[in-house]
Amino acid sequence: MKLLRCCSLLLFVPLTGACAPGTTAPVPGALKPRVVTEPTQHDTDDPAIWIHPTDRAKSLVIGTDKDSDGALYVYDLAGKIVNRVGGLRRPNNVDLAYGVMLGGKSTDIVVTTEREMQRLRIFSLPDMASVDKGDLVVFGGDKNRAPMGVALYRRPRDGALFAIVGGKSGPATGYLGQYRLGDDGTGHVAMALVRQFGAYSGKKEIEAIAVDAELGYVYYSDETVGVHKYAVDPDAPDANRELALFATTGYASDHEGISIYKLGDGTGYLLVSDQQANQFRLYPREGAPGRPHEHPLLKTVPVSAIESDGSEVTSLSLGPKFPHGLLVAMSNGRVFHYYSWDDVAGGDLRRAPPDSAR
Repeated sequence: MKLLRCCSLLLFVPLTGACAPGTTAPVPGALKPRVVTEPTQHDTDDPAIWIHPTDRAKSLVIGTDKDSDGALYVYDLAGKIVNRVGGLRRPNNVDLAYGVMLGGKSTDIVVTTEREMQRLRIFSLPDMASVDKGDLVVFGGDKNRAPMGVALYRRPRDGALFAIVGGKSGPATGYLGQYRLGDDGTGHVAMALVRQFGAYSGKKEIEAIAVDAELGYVYYSDETVGVHKYAVDPDAPDANRELALFATTGYASDHEGISIYKLGDGTGYLLVSDQQANQFRLYPREGAPGRPHEHPLLKTVPVSAIESDGSEVTSLSLGPKFPHGLLVAMSNGRVFHYYSWDDVAGGDLRRAPPDSAR
């Protein structure tokens, strides 16, 4: 159960429930989305942004509908539903990767955790055809560690692809599972466990995970505690040593979605959802001057999205509504909100210049 404020009344509702669209007012001064998507059937949770290789206007947002009768929904940049993959048993989080070799063909893929089946599901983009055999079971099928969060990592030095998975529960150390993904020889994805790493407070759960492949780090939200930082390459020196625990104060309750706004010089911003406060807290991607593992709070941005769980951001230009990037945030009401980076940045933060490269 969780406590929601709907129509100025306090209500207890199930975790899969949500306030109806428009019934909960955002905080004063909250950013307004440029687009609100069409609603899913049950309960939105987490988005990913796919950039079209030749026509940015055809880029897509893929979002989870978290239910035992769940699905992946595919939206265009106007928020219209253009595809739906159903039959998924509580898909939770989602991430994607470009140019994965499957059956001798370069394939963009999207990966989601299917919590009730204790496995990953993988689909090609943009057609959303299945490219797994249903056997990508994580954590040995342990139902107590049912998968929730997922983030993909493409290692720059050799192109190896990994999925980092967090579960509903787990041990105090070794909470996350890192799995190497590759072609099984038939054009489908196979995986192998590489390591289990990461500290866990035991207080709630770990769901939001984000990878900064260029700088070599993985971040994850330990709900109500803070954000942990580790080296993402399993072969890095001291790969299992925690590098930082930050964002430990000021949150209303849960630390949720993590997304990374990347500038071309290795700088940028880490965005973390302060879920029950209906706002995002922003930290420097590169850390403090001379101290790369210190991430002081830079800015707090209230948004119209209610109890935002998963989120994703890109610094690429996606048309006149999103000239310097797009932030997608889950909101109660079975929808996702699209925010322009210009509105998030205001007069305080930098903007990536328009570009033509992925």
